[in-house]
Amino acid sequence: MRAFVAALPPPEVVDHLDDFLSARREAAGFRWSAAEQWHLTLAFASDLPPRGLDVADELLCEAAARRPALGARVRGGGAFPHPDAARVLFAGLEVDDDDDVLERLAVACRSALSRAGARVDGQRFRPHLTLGRLGRPDNLTSWVRLLDAYEGPRWQLDEVALVHSHLGEGPRGRPRHEVVATYPLG
Repeated sequence: MRAFVAALPPPEVVDHLDDFLSARREAAGFRWSAAEQWHLTLAFASDLPPRGLDVADELLCEAAARRPALGARVRGGGAFPHPDAARVLFAGLEVDDDDDVLERLAVACRSALSRAGARVDGQRFRPHLTLGRLGRPDNLTSWVRLLDAYEGPRWQLDEVALVHSHLGEGPRGRPRHEVVATYPLG
């Protein structure tokens, strides 16, 4: 099972960012991610075995319960690997307390999936919401500057979700995301 653990922004947060970007989308030369799939990935597993699902469920429940809820907002943005030759455009995420809390939550979620038998992506954690992808590197400096002016509404990040990603089953052959379970923080 291809799965990830994520914080899902509430609809009003997604709508606010979507409205900000809507007038500018047609000028982009890249593929936008569907707004309803915007999320903050805390842990990604390319292959969670079916027998590990119950273990992951239990461990994620424990990991979330040990972490406090956070005030959050989408703010700013950037590009991976860098704006001059980008392949991904993203919106940034800011938390009220400190980024270490979010980092520790991500580490705990990765550990839970790994202990459940999944192969976990070990890339450095950088809190963001992927907005668009490019087929080949391009300069997205103007998009990053635009996002630097963005500040979304605050919301309470008080739960994380285990999401099953069904490749190729969404609109236009994109992934379809299915929330398997949610875990309250605190």
